[in-house]
Amino acid sequence: MSLTARDTADGFMNMDVVKITRDPAEQTVVYGSDGKVIATFFDEYRENTTLDKVTPIMQKAIIAIEDARFYQHGPLDLKGTLRALSRNASSGGTVEGGSTLTQQLAKNMLANNATTDEDYKEATAPTVSRKLRELRLAIQLEQTMSKNEILRDYLNIAYFGAGAYGIEAAAKRYFSKSAADLTLEEAATLAGITKNPYAFDPTLDAEAALARRNTVLDRMQQLGVISAAEADGAKATKLTLNEYKPKGGCESSRYPYFCAYVYYEMVGFFMGEDKPETKEERQSRFEAARKQLLRGGYKIYTTLDPKVQKAADSAVKYATTPKSTRVNVNAVVQPGTGRILAISTSKKYGNGPGETTINLPADAAHGGSIYGVDAGSTFKTFTLLEALKQGLPISTSYTSPATTTVSGYESCPYPGVEGDRLGGGSWTLSNASDSEAGTFNMKNGTWLSVNTYYAQLEKTVGVCNAVKMAEKFGMKRTNGEALHPIPSQVLGVNPIDVVHLAAAYAGIAARGKYCEPNVVTSVVDPKGVKVEIPAAKCDQVVDEQVADAATMILQGVLTNGTGRGLGIGRPAAAKTGTCENYACAVFAGYTPDLASATAYWDYRSGVQYPVTGVYGATIPGPVWQRTMAKALEGKPVLQFQRPTRDFGDVKRKSIPNVIGKPVDHAMNILRAAGFDVRVAAKPIRSKAHPGTVARTSPSGAADEGSVITIYVSAGKRGGPRR
Repeated sequence: MSLTARDTADGFMNMDVVKITRDPAEQTVVYGSDGKVIATFFDEYRENTTLDKVTPIMQKAIIAIEDARFYQHGPLDLKGTLRALSRNASSGGTVEGGSTLTQQLAKNMLANNATTDEDYKEATAPTVSRKLRELRLAIQLEQTMSKNEILRDYLNIAYFGAGAYGIEAAAKRYFSKSAADLTLEEAATLAGITKNPYAFDPTLDAEAALARRNTVLDRMQQLGVISAAEADGAKATKLTLNEYKPKGGCESSRYPYFCAYVYYEMVGFFMGEDKPETKEERQSRFEAARKQLLRGGYKIYTTLDPKVQKAADSAVKYATTPKSTRVNVNAVVQPGTGRILAISTSKKYGNGPGETTINLPADAAHGGSIYGVDAGSTFKTFTLLEALKQGLPISTSYTSPATTTVSGYESCPYPGVEGDRLGGGSWTLSNASDSEAGTFNMKNGTWLSVNTYYAQLEKTVGVCNAVKMAEKFGMKRTNGEALHPIPSQVLGVNPIDVVHLAAAYAGIAARGKYCEPNVVTSVVDPKGVKVEIPAAKCDQVVDEQVADAATMILQGVLTNGTGRGLGIGRPAAAKTGTCENYACAVFAGYTPDLASATAYWDYRSGVQYPVTGVYGATIPGPVWQRTMAKALEGKPVLQFQRPTRDFGDVKRKSIPNVIGKPVDHAMNILRAAGFDVRVAAKPIRSKAHPGTVARTSPSGAADEGSVITIYVSAGKRGGPRR
């Protein structure tokens, strides 16, 4: 034996074929919490089956045309190979193949096992080494499997054209039936395709497919599998298709944005926790993980609640249309678990005109934009929590003019920037309205969302501490970076996503127990083995009493503040948010058992295309209200826990009745009673004498230090009605 021949033989016997999988790619199915399918992922449309569920005539047809001596030979059919060589030599071309079904299975397995384009090219290259690998694997298959097992796996892995892999998928794709129910003519049609799936695909070339079908029928008759009469009858039958066109991925899901979140969550899981060092490595690992998801045949069980999702889907239609560039996005999270119950967007998901595949409610890691959406004043809540944690009394008051400059802010550590610190210095800002001016405390400063109050409160508690509080509740920039610890962060200038915002507010609802938002409850592989996935991580990030005190204050937003009129008929707490220069509007709120966050903006760019005149309470607020009311319909009404610790609350005082009194006199009375006072710009029609007090808002009782608005009477015939 020559050195080359010996090396080839040694290499042939020592080839590593252990890693070759026998499991062909299979579709992954995603389920909601009710056990119903919400999405199917597949790289190849395939449904694996067992041999007893494939009609015998289909088995006989494929053997007749592909490997008539299948049950007589080993991995290599020497007689068949010599016959093929002889016929090919005499014709001057290739008219007959010599590969056995086992060799074809080996070839398909090698191709199926390829995880990269390079692997696939190597597995299908017309080289001697590839042929040797196939033969080595074929020998192993024949040594370890029965003939029926080989036939089963071949039928499950072979490509039958039109995107259908495996006999079950092919039967459904062309004839809308199971492989168990195929007729002789249909079986012959499918058996004929595998030789050249593109040339004999009946959806592409019906004439070629018909001729190939008849060739199979002739071969079956020649081998005695069917009679001449059966062959003639089948050949006389027209080739009739009943096509089923499978739809996969999130575009075909009823819940596409939730589906997209699951997709990216699982791809991230398969990529592993360690971060790739280079962009190329990350892309390679992402592609491998994507293929694992699409081809792995997993069953993924998720947190989706169909009732809550339906409520969210209905609510986001408010004040916009699917084709509009102005979008509502919404996420609903369960307090105490972090389970994402719904993710919705008003924009249609897809690649068509006016559609998008950007997962607008999510962060970049889950298919969202790296630009996200600003949080607006919903971020004031974290400074509020920090103030309460530090022991500042709720009565903490500041004179808060319409515009102010606050100096002396601290800078905060932030690696990667010059000096590794960010922020500090002074900050000039204004309130949303000039009427928001006076002395405010934590209650009414929150209820009315007074920017200049919160700028001063933030300086008192420290910017760094306020940011750390937000991070304890899972907040980060939508691109995954840490929040920028700058003074204006209290007004929500960091771009975020509504899923994490909803999860943060769910943490407050759970009395300070923050749970990372999670969407997958369990994963099962094709063999029925449960895949170990990370458990949802929950931590008590603030004392229960602190969270209860914050909730007590945030409840007033819906009764006495910027969210007045957006209640849902049960105890709820919330915060409005309007972004800088109307780039967006946001609303976040919760009950003890449900939390939701919603945002409205022009997804092309909130800065370039502002939603002028839209506040957190005007569009996002009603979306939140409709979502929560419908989602909680029929559920028990739960109460919030009231704080038992003394947080230095503001005293509740009676408001003196000043109706009919001169304005100056009324102002003195109200100030003496401990209230701040302002006068409405326009007189109103009333029974009171012109120039005197027509009414006050509020009336009856209010917290000490609250702003009381005086409405001046224009008499019975003057001014507008109020």
